[in-house]
Amino acid sequence: MKKLEKKWMSLMKKLSLILSRIIIIILFFFSSSYSDEKNIIKGKAIVVDGDTIKIKGEQIRFGGIDAPESYYRGKKQTCIENNKKIFCGQISKDKLIEKIGNNSINCKIEKNKDKYKRSVGECFIKKESLSVFMVRNGYAFDWPYYSKGKFANDQEYAKINKLGFWNMKFEYPWEWKEKIRKNK
Repeated sequence: MKKLEKKWMSLMKKLSLILSRIIIIILFFFSSSYSDEKNIIKGKAIVVDGDTIKIKGEQIRFGGIDAPESYYRGKKQTCIENNKKIFCGQISKDKLIEKIGNNSINCKIEKNKDKYKRSVGECFIKKESLSVFMVRNGYAFDWPYYSKGKFANDQEYAKINKLGFWNMKFEYPWEWKEKIRKNK
């Protein structure tokens, strides 16, 4: 009887351990799927700038890229095309509006917000990155300080093929903004 009782207790301990592990695994999957879902924003977008959109009232800045400014501290960023000044910030914004059209957008949001309290993330139409699209077509730039070179190959493609702003004279947006800040 004691042998049977010992075997039974041993079996119960093993079952208890297995059950505990299963519960931990289930909890892990539920918590990770919940946190992933929490870091996704989906919906129709309003374009604020060539690197910023708004979905359901949440402003989302595309991480790792920078587009010319359509309006910054009362100024509009310009580029030179065929010896003529053009508002490159507006061109960048218009390209993003054209690309998004009436499509629904999915954004993977980073943990931290930027210094202006905007969410930062990468946004997609289906599985196509809007950041890659803007940089690869020359209407935004890889911002190495933040991207760590994530979009460098796309930028090189645009530069080699003289796409978008690579076909005109421009200042990188972060350099242009720095000049504006110093002059005020």
